[in-house]
Amino acid sequence: MVRFSNNLLGILNVVTLLLSIPILSGGIWLSHRAATDCERFLERPIIALGVFLLLVSLAGIAGACCGASCILWIYLFVMFILILLLFCFTVFAFAVTNKGAGWVVSGRGYKEYRLGDYSNWLQKRVTNVDNWRRIKSCLQDGKVCNSLQERNQTLDQFINENLSPIQSGCCKPPTACNFTYTSETVWVKPAEFNSTDIPDCNTWSNDQSALCYDCQSCKAGVLANLKNDWKKVAIVNIIFLIFLIIVYSIGCCAFRNNRRDNSYPGWK
Repeated sequence: MVRFSNNLLGILNVVTLLLSIPILSGGIWLSHRAATDCERFLERPIIALGVFLLLVSLAGIAGACCGASCILWIYLFVMFILILLLFCFTVFAFAVTNKGAGWVVSGRGYKEYRLGDYSNWLQKRVTNVDNWRRIKSCLQDGKVCNSLQERNQTLDQFINENLSPIQSGCCKPPTACNFTYTSETVWVKPAEFNSTDIPDCNTWSNDQSALCYDCQSCKAGVLANLKNDWKKVAIVNIIFLIFLIIVYSIGCCAFRNNRRDNSYPGWK
């Protein structure tokens, strides 16, 4: 007799199998079209995710619909590890993003960000030279500062603008530098300017390919943006975790049914 839990598990894995195909195809397409470090950084995780979903869904279908208890046991083991890892990642994401917030600047509509306000683990990720080279490549490829430059605002309009953390940290010098405003991404330094108190003031460049991409404030802006994104991802993970636990429970019922059918073939 066909069990309801086996059918339900089979249907869920067929859906997962169909979902893995566009993910895997997208990763392969990206691997052939990738022209920047940012794009190349994404291709391997996408392909790995597609292959993982493909293999797990095939194992689930074989175990649930073909009565292969051994394969279903492997499927349940992988699901258990996935649930455990997802739970640990969710807790970790909340822990490392707990610190850090933007500073309100008097007379400004935007906030500014300081690298030291964030967790040591996050700071090490962006201060690593290789990591930051890839992140900076993504920022430059994404033209995050070009959209700001195209607004052609006056100083009064600009200082009241609600800038994103990345725009605030990477596309302009810190307010404390007291540079003269020319445009959103062009600021004039005083003659023979040199600041030992705020290194970012020395790092700032009007070269549109450089700007403040190597500033500490830019790294802090990236972490502020990452913090907001990780909070959202963690909430999605909680929902996905509940879904996985439900699927795992259904899988356990299907495994029990398989063992019972294998023990008593006349029940099939």
